[in-house]
Amino acid sequence: MSSPELDVVEFLLTAAIYTGNRDLDERDLPPRYRQVFWKDGAVERPLTTTTNTIAAATGVERPWEAISGLMFTDRDDFSGKIEFTDRGMAESWFLERISADALVENPTLAYAFGDRFDEVDYEAARETNRPIHADRVWIDSLLEEMFDEDEEEMLDLVEIRAPEEIKITLDDLVLTADQENEIHKIVKAIEHRDYLAEIGLREIGKLLFVGPPGTGKTSVARALAQDLDLPFVEVKLSMITSQYLGETAKNVDKTFEIAKRLSPCILFMDEFDFVAKTRASDEHAAIKRAVNTLLKSIDEISLIQDDVLLIGATNHPDQLDAAAWRRFDEIVNFPKPDAGMRSDILRIVTRRMEVEGFDPDALAEETEGLTGSDLRLVLREAVLDALTEERTTLTQADLMEAIAGFEERDNLKNMDMIEGDPDVLIAGGSDGHDHDH
Repeated sequence: MSSPELDVVEFLLTAAIYTGNRDLDERDLPPRYRQVFWKDGAVERPLTTTTNTIAAATGVERPWEAISGLMFTDRDDFSGKIEFTDRGMAESWFLERISADALVENPTLAYAFGDRFDEVDYEAARETNRPIHADRVWIDSLLEEMFDEDEEEMLDLVEIRAPEEIKITLDDLVLTADQENEIHKIVKAIEHRDYLAEIGLREIGKLLFVGPPGTGKTSVARALAQDLDLPFVEVKLSMITSQYLGETAKNVDKTFEIAKRLSPCILFMDEFDFVAKTRASDEHAAIKRAVNTLLKSIDEISLIQDDVLLIGATNHPDQLDAAAWRRFDEIVNFPKPDAGMRSDILRIVTRRMEVEGFDPDALAEETEGLTGSDLRLVLREAVLDALTEERTTLTQADLMEAIAGFEERDNLKNMDMIEGDPDVLIAGGSDGHDHDH
């Protein structure tokens, strides 16, 4: 069982072992430790264990108070450095209290003490430890290296998330059989990249997600990044028309350069229908050049060679031309959920709620045509209405009322827009983006 005392000793032992063993590298440090010692693109030895670094890595606010009663620890009052006076005694104390499960989560300690536990394997611990390229500190250090102050506006074109910042997993989502199959295939392709390169099969790893807003396109792409521990680089293609971004074609090139430097990663390109719309319109020549640069860059990037999984997404497949379609080796359909899927979505969304008389199948029958995003909005309204009555327990009737209210608002919204901009009507009264997370 973990305790502040045990957490601090584990950190001190890890730092001491890592500092003294050059066979270990950043992949052997737990992520919460790496982020504390990461500096100028590397973890440099020796690892200095001060009150501040220990608190940041362990979450123990007063680390010295936690271990000051132990006979084998000491602190330098001037520098704040905390260290062992007798490391052998510290190791004995620690090993008497630590479990094999906890040791597996720390490759450095698995390396040093794995032979003391039958269940602990160093290579397995290292393999399951989150890779360095998934850490926010690694991503930030690479971006600082790539861009000077004059180029920082380029980052307005992309949104980069570390896996640790993505709070949704594939287990949180309800997928169709086809979606599950395509995800399974791409995961296998990532696992066997070397084999695919060896046999010359390189046209793999460019997916196009197609479906109405709110059906899970963005959520699935982000969840895939979280599950695979991959940085997530998101681009909204309409952003390349923003005047303040300067030379648009150059920015497109830079986007792909970012993805390649962050690899392995997922590059998610939203609003892909923008490509076809631009090619067919009278847009400024600079914008058309940027789109042509984009198509060329898509042709040249590869999961097998560059370790970049490219996912495009569109709400309007009817606007794509042949040049856009042929850039992708797999098309993944995201339809509105059927009754069974809606029932499963409701079960997932309500799993941390208390709902009296909860009958998701009955609710699903009343929500024909609603997307996963719509269902989450229904649940939000039900929760807020209950809170106005000082209740945190919902009822089936609350959910039914929220459904009726949602449909009434939806009908009024559509009536109001019949005489308005037809593009707004298509977007369902929102901004047209896939807000399904």
